[in-house]
Amino acid sequence: MEDALPGQRKKTVIISGGTDGMGRATALERLARGDRVTVIGSSEAKGRALLSQAGNPNLRFLRADLSSIAEVERVVADIVEHHDAVDALALFANRVNPKRIETVDGLESSFALYYLSRYLLGSLLSPLLNAAPAPVVINIAGVGNTAGGIIWEDVQLTRKYGQVRAQLQGGRANDLLGVAFAAQAENKARYVLYHPGFTRSGVDGYPNPVIRRVLKLLAAVFARPVPDAVRPIVEWIDHPPPDPLSAIDRGKPVDKSLKTLNRADAMRLAAYTEDLLHRLRRPGSPDR
Repeated sequence: MEDALPGQRKKTVIISGGTDGMGRATALERLARGDRVTVIGSSEAKGRALLSQAGNPNLRFLRADLSSIAEVERVVADIVEHHDAVDALALFANRVNPKRIETVDGLESSFALYYLSRYLLGSLLSPLLNAAPAPVVINIAGVGNTAGGIIWEDVQLTRKYGQVRAQLQGGRANDLLGVAFAAQAENKARYVLYHPGFTRSGVDGYPNPVIRRVLKLLAAVFARPVPDAVRPIVEWIDHPPPDPLSAIDRGKPVDKSLKTLNRADAMRLAAYTEDLLHRLRRPGSPDR
């Protein structure tokens, strides 16, 4: 078993979407520093491969479909059972869907996985985050990009679905999630919105084989190496930024006056989300 580096306290790190690319690299880097790391992912095979590669008793893998509200709640219950505090929550989970897919809760799957799972993990784990000395939440999405937005009249994209549209909405929803989280005085954790840019990570996840091949070719020439992309994440876990909310786009601070970080929109999305969860959790709800 590896111990924490001299002068450092062993931390508890939770990583969603941590069996691939940047999530995997972050997990391995934090294990090397002696942390206790829990990785959440949908693939049992990838989870087993990571456990085998790490060979470290400080690593736990939880298989879960984070597009399901019940699955997120099950994962949180497991984490609460095993830990008294969480020092860092790193949010990577996302999946591109060429066609609209509904989750078991009747939600559009990109919204459910890319945004709602992150909302729930941050909210439900906030007591454990508040119990840590210097907690941080790191949300890996597309902050700084101003394309797209919340389709307020049809958030679940029931009438006009497109994979780019769904991904852009998810990215903008995560921007607003960071704003809303940081605005809550009871949340002790620093919140970091991080856009790493085009990285050699996750291109295997694209279902279209033609797009996948093109992305691999582009990544080989233009993309940032994964170690470069995860380096700031690894350091933020040890040294969270001082501000309640930080927004970093490819190494540069993002102007927080951008329309994509509008506080009123953040509060509107938070209210929509809480109302949605209330309706879905109500027994016999017809709103699924």
